[in-house]
Amino acid sequence: MLASSAVVRRQQFLVRSLGATGNQFNRRLMQETKVMSKEADSEKILKAITPSLDPSKHKGQAGKVAVIGGCREYTGAPYFSAISALKIGADLSHIFCTKDAAPVIKGYSPELIVHPILEESYTIRDEEKGSFSEKVHTEINKWMERFDCLVVGPGLGRDTFLLDCVSEIMKHARESNIPIIIDGDGLFLVTNSLDLISGYPLAVLTPNVNEYKRLVQKVLNCEVNEENAPEQLLSLAKGIGGVTILRKGKTDLISDGKTVNSVSIFGSPRRCGGQGDVLTGSVAVFLSWARQSIRAAEGDLNISPRNPTMLGCIAGAALVRKAASVAFEHKRRSTLTSDIIECLGKSLEDICPAI
Repeated sequence: MLASSAVVRRQQFLVRSLGATGNQFNRRLMQETKVMSKEADSEKILKAITPSLDPSKHKGQAGKVAVIGGCREYTGAPYFSAISALKIGADLSHIFCTKDAAPVIKGYSPELIVHPILEESYTIRDEEKGSFSEKVHTEINKWMERFDCLVVGPGLGRDTFLLDCVSEIMKHARESNIPIIIDGDGLFLVTNSLDLISGYPLAVLTPNVNEYKRLVQKVLNCEVNEENAPEQLLSLAKGIGGVTILRKGKTDLISDGKTVNSVSIFGSPRRCGGQGDVLTGSVAVFLSWARQSIRAAEGDLNISPRNPTMLGCIAGAALVRKAASVAFEHKRRSTLTSDIIECLGKSLEDICPAI
């Protein structure tokens, strides 16, 4: 009895003696295994993937982007996305929108190619929806393989018939191996239909605070964890099968389920609506250029990461943040999204001279 008590006392003494050291070891282990974000070398990436202007090239080689969005209530968002792509250097920018939205969007700029082929359910009788949906797909399919990237969501709205049509468009884009940038109401669509993008490595999601919260709740079945934001973002990207997610914020976090990069350079305290639409158009162009650069270099592109969706997100986020900071220097509180768009070209030129 006395012997056993002595053994117990010695064990308790060892536990107390080693307790602090053990806890410290565990904390160190957690810190070492904790997922950290790495600040991307944004300027190096911009320089590596932005093509110089070459007089021997023909129209379309610098990028052809299509935006799926624009309805009766929302006409500004698709315009911001599509015009931003042109301002950065894409050759052609298309918008596929509803018939109600088309005249308004066309009035914003003659530079955009506007296709008024979508419809909301209130304009079509139930018995006509099947045949109309087929017409939409036939028309878009004629264009699909010409595009280097698709942007889905700006100003799309949440009409159920319209979302059903867009779902079919996304399926065809995926079958054609075309990158898809998803924002706004496009995120509402895929959050409720994850199979549209799950496992597609050329899908990019660009959620804001609330959109990200809904994705985390849906996929990870938990709340947003700011203390372990990079780790949670990595888990979310993995949970959707390796899509790339650009989580917008004070610092932009980007993950493809394998690594996490951050972009914190530049930026503006002004939070006017429409900046996310500028970002989608920017990412679309840079993703297209990244794919071209990787193909041209035959895989020997001396930058990290190598994933074109990651490169497109890093470059797009960095340029929009720089343009926003330049616009804010001049306009301060009155800075609008249109001011930021006007600064895109000069901001890119400062980093990557055209010639």
